[in-house]
Amino acid sequence: MNAMLLNLTLFKAGWLASVFAAAASIPVVGTAVIGIAVAVHLLRSAAPQHEIRLLALAAAIGFVWESLLVSAGIVQYGANAALAGTAPYWIVAMWVLFATTLNVGMRWLRKNLIIASVFGGLGGPMSFLAGEKAGAVSFADSSTALVVIGLGWAILLPLLVRYASRNDERAAAVA
Repeated sequence: MNAMLLNLTLFKAGWLASVFAAAASIPVVGTAVIGIAVAVHLLRSAAPQHEIRLLALAAAIGFVWESLLVSAGIVQYGANAALAGTAPYWIVAMWVLFATTLNVGMRWLRKNLIIASVFGGLGGPMSFLAGEKAGAVSFADSSTALVVIGLGWAILLPLLVRYASRNDERAAAVA
């Protein structure tokens, strides 16, 4: 199977499993599916140690950003957080899952960081809206939440894309 198609298929499967499992109050199931997708990604990677750095950075950014959204009362994830006022593990896992696409299925975002910003600014809120419709997340005020999420993704996605690109170039130089 084409690497890009496999990457995007695993991303979509992980996203769906995570959102619907979280909505059903069994987030461990979705997180396990994400674990499988990430494992496949790393096994197929030419430089898994470099990809692990990218995934760890995405996890850290995701945890901080999502925890800020939770502590500000912008989003609520139910009782799935390990620590009150922080992001639940399954949403952090989704950041890791998304990062698996940056050097494969969404590699095209590297061509223009403005496009990455627009993509993040629109795609981030659309994903959250879909998650809200599925019952995995709720918003105190939908309009405010979607604007804040869009602004955050418009800033964070180009940063992750830039890091992914540089990290991938370092991996190619070592290979």
